[in-house]
Amino acid sequence: EQNDRKRIPCPLDPKHTVYEDQLQKHLKKCNSREKPRPVYFVQDINAGLKDVAEIPEKQVPLSSLSIEELQNLIIKLKKASNGLELHLKEQILSHQALQEALNDPKNGESAFKHLKQQASILGNMEKLHLLGPGRCFVEFGAGRGKLSHWVDVALQNVESVQFLLVERATTRFKVDGKHKRRDSIFERLQVDIQHLCLNKVPILEKKKLPVVGIGKHLCGAATDLALRCLVESYTTCCDGGDEEPAPKRSRAAQTEVAPQRSAGNESTTEDHKPVAGIVIALCCHHKCDWTHYVGREFFKSVGLGPVEFHYFQRMSSWATCGMRETTSKASTSEDSEDQTDDTEEHEQTLSRTESGSDTLQGILSAEERKEIGCLCKRLIDHGRIEYLQQQGYKAALQYYTESAVSLENVLLTAVPSPSLIPEPTI
Repeated sequence: EQNDRKRIPCPLDPKHTVYEDQLQKHLKKCNSREKPRPVYFVQDINAGLKDVAEIPEKQVPLSSLSIEELQNLIIKLKKASNGLELHLKEQILSHQALQEALNDPKNGESAFKHLKQQASILGNMEKLHLLGPGRCFVEFGAGRGKLSHWVDVALQNVESVQFLLVERATTRFKVDGKHKRRDSIFERLQVDIQHLCLNKVPILEKKKLPVVGIGKHLCGAATDLALRCLVESYTTCCDGGDEEPAPKRSRAAQTEVAPQRSAGNESTTEDHKPVAGIVIALCCHHKCDWTHYVGREFFKSVGLGPVEFHYFQRMSSWATCGMRETTSKASTSEDSEDQTDDTEEHEQTLSRTESGSDTLQGILSAEERKEIGCLCKRLIDHGRIEYLQQQGYKAALQYYTESAVSLENVLLTAVPSPSLIPEPTI
């Protein structure tokens, strides 16, 4: 009788099956069922405007382009990059909070590389005066929450500090429970950044602390979603949420942020600025998306559009694909503790065909390919810089670690432009 019962794929997730006569019962408890949405979920709030007419339905793979088409793309790339700041400043810093861990011989090579990156991110935050009291640190793509953990260690004698860890996936081996300070407030937001409305997060709604957005290897489009989440949807909500209408200001002035000295003090409406700074280690440009990209206006201003963007994001993988084999070999020898760490290095997931590597044999040398890949990354990143500048931020790109530590070694930082912070009235 048991064998006569029919099993069918679950309509919510066809990866598993269920007895047909128990389907209704199963749907009520299936782990793939749609869960109640949190209060801070607002569909596509950070997605950007999707102009369907702009995006061609099907793009030809890079490997299918003729040599002439490929050469034309490279000419366009070099022309658009002409005059841009392509040689970034080295800003490889460290922070006292990680010195003990960095000197611990028990840490393997992989763990040591992650610690060096985290130390430099904290060093850059300190240089920008972002490590202070009365702030809410929002870690995007938080994974296990290591970066927030070290920020918390660095702020051990500081009061009124909160952490929001944004991660869409459920995460194992979280370090949230290892924080020594009892007064630190850590909260996880399991949501895609695309749908995150920070203004509706209860803890921010209640205390309205200035926000510092941070991220270590925030993958591709997630960086654009996070930037829009901070400087558009959150800032606009905060500006519009005052009880009394504020004097009319320019769009740029609306993004002013809290001066560093305001710390944990109660701010007046005019002094309260929602975003105090942004520090994000960039990564995986080949996973960017024109729909979400914040630098579309910049691309259009240099005569480029969604088609060129599609190919440039693919070509950006040439900057790091030469190291793919050695990286994967090294990863197999890492001990189990290192393997559980966030997969921040995000090895390239493009196949040789997708990235066009096979087509290029004999046309471009490995060094030329790498140079073009780096150029694609800088062009995409420059669009982000221009976006932040237009929103009223002083933004910069810098190398925050050696390429031997991570091939994805560029840090995006942004703080409010000093000219936009009003002088104190006497």
